[in-house]
Amino acid sequence: MSDQEVSNKQVALKNYVTGFPKESDMQIITTNTIKLRVPEGTKDAVLVKNLYLSCDPYMRERMSASDGGFPSFELGKPLTGYGVAKILDSTHPNYKKGDLAWGFTGWEEYSLIVSPRILIKIEHTDVPLSYYTGILGMPGMTAYAGFYEICTPKKGEYVYISAASGAVGQIVGQFAKLSGCYVVGSAGSKEKVDLLKNKFGFDEAFNYKEEPDLTAALKRYFPEGIDIYFENVGGKMLDAVLANMRTLGRIAACGMISQYNLEKHEGVHNLALIVWKQIRMQGFLAASYYHLYPKFLEMALPYIKQGKIVYVEDKAEGLESGPTSLLSLFTGQNVGKKLLVVARE
Repeated sequence: MSDQEVSNKQVALKNYVTGFPKESDMQIITTNTIKLRVPEGTKDAVLVKNLYLSCDPYMRERMSASDGGFPSFELGKPLTGYGVAKILDSTHPNYKKGDLAWGFTGWEEYSLIVSPRILIKIEHTDVPLSYYTGILGMPGMTAYAGFYEICTPKKGEYVYISAASGAVGQIVGQFAKLSGCYVVGSAGSKEKVDLLKNKFGFDEAFNYKEEPDLTAALKRYFPEGIDIYFENVGGKMLDAVLANMRTLGRIAACGMISQYNLEKHEGVHNLALIVWKQIRMQGFLAASYYHLYPKFLEMALPYIKQGKIVYVEDKAEGLESGPTSLLSLFTGQNVGKKLLVVARE
């Protein structure tokens, strides 16, 4: 077992954020060292080398000092989030040296994870490993749970997805097409709109920035109304959707990225329509559905291998690009699933 001590580069939070985050709110720490083994007497622990780290919008909530839905990051400590890692040492019965896994880890080169909360062994390595930060990881499970478990789609239904070219939206759209639904997505650039129509097979797509009246835009794309809305944006978009929902429509509330950087959240004015139209709107977290992961893999892996589902990634090299990459989620610069390549296996 190696007693080798190595330097351990980290991305840490420097100060808590109000409003829009800046790169200077984070810092790269290069002074720390770590032994490449689990400390003596530490049970149920793994020492991992991080290969890929996932940039996810919910991480913005954890950069605030507020007691929101997610616990805040600790100042001066590495950010934590989803990633793909190789196990270098283990005292945990479920993992052995050489195993690959995806789950919760630190934004650093090496992490000691004691009593892992979410760490799922990777059994299928005939697909790109980076997919386990996206389509075969938390975003994939989010799409699966939100669309199939919450929205219970039926063939021929009308589906709308906001932030549709992102890590989750691109998967939901393809699931909806495979279910025989009519699918429209919105995104924030011509490049993303083209991607939705030409690569992901959406029936229609539009650039929300070019629509002064979102309610009228949705009426144009859904003259019959919307059965299923996969909600990633919130705010004015949610208001416009509620005005266009059909009776007994379903809304899976996955995220509300338009609100994360606002000091005062916007109100929603059309909420009463939930009553008159008998709409069901449910918030959810992927972690509540991880017991379905084997069932999800059984469905998704063949689709990926047959090319029936495609996935677009936006990779950045090295931990140094972590702060820029995370912030790109909130300016719409990312195209597809944003992730960091920390090390090659």
